[in-house]
Amino acid sequence: MSELPLVIHLVDDTTAGGVTRVLDYIATSPALTRLADHRFETVARGRVSLRRYKADVIVSHLAISWRNLPALLAIRAANPGARLVHVEHSYTKGFMQHNVPNTRRFLRLLKTGFAIFDAVVAVSQAQARWFRKEELCADAKLFAIRSCVDLSAFTQLAPAGNSGKIIGAIGRMDRQKGFDTLIEGFRAVEDDTLALHFYGAGAEFETLQALAEGDARIVFKGFTADPVEAYAAVDVVVLPSRWEAYGLVAIEALCAGRTVLCAPVDGLTDHADYGARFLASRSADAIADGLRALDPAHTPSIQGVQTHVAARAEAEFAHGWARLLDAMLQKPVSQPVAVSARLQ
Repeated sequence: MSELPLVIHLVDDTTAGGVTRVLDYIATSPALTRLADHRFETVARGRVSLRRYKADVIVSHLAISWRNLPALLAIRAANPGARLVHVEHSYTKGFMQHNVPNTRRFLRLLKTGFAIFDAVVAVSQAQARWFRKEELCADAKLFAIRSCVDLSAFTQLAPAGNSGKIIGAIGRMDRQKGFDTLIEGFRAVEDDTLALHFYGAGAEFETLQALAEGDARIVFKGFTADPVEAYAAVDVVVLPSRWEAYGLVAIEALCAGRTVLCAPVDGLTDHADYGARFLASRSADAIADGLRALDPAHTPSIQGVQTHVAARAEAEFAHGWARLLDAMLQKPVSQPVAVSARLQ
């Protein structure tokens, strides 16, 4: 039997979060470890190094910035025999709208950075559409692979037990997540039977507490090391993000059998394929309207389909990586992974 191709993944952020969890899944998933020998290297952000990696494929999970371009160019120069891939975990149309004053310069940065690589991976179809619209890289080298983590534990959860009354906000307390707007929208709903539970920590914690002051229905549960516990305690999960490359919380919640209500933003729109529902916009008024519509009669249980959703998401992820590695190595590395039909 021939040796598996060696794939080195470079990362410059090892804090707990979505990227780290995706990498953990790549390292442990049988479907993915059959494709290649995946190894992981932590590099200092922005540090120029001419280190040579004995790899068939080098995958960058690194931040692209003007400051970091020399480091990315050095990887390319030091490894002329390897195929280079970049996975873009952060930048989206929404990110640009909310954070970038000079959009032309920002798009030039991305186009320059992407040009260093042989392939660019978008982590959602929505992100890939934005890349194409802005012509950030040649279509032939763009791959859309929705992010994934191990979803098995979420599929084992019991059905939600409070008739849609406990609303969950799960994730990092950061401006990106739009939890401030969620609190405003929730407080506009005059229903004493509703509760809003926050699970997470972050820089916006005190700001969010101040916004919630005086409403006993809003409870801050703090950081939960095991996200399964958070999903088990809520009926509905709301994602009011300002921008989101994909949104792992949405796929986890769907696999947990919870109703998911998303802002129609960036990669969150990909979750329509798996059964997510959508707000008319991410405004406080739209959030309030969406919460008012969560009457049990209008919130059919999705329990029973979560194993199907998990199997499909995991298969799509493995299939995407198989396609990518086939293209980079210019030879098949595995049999294609079957992907189930779109959920009805």
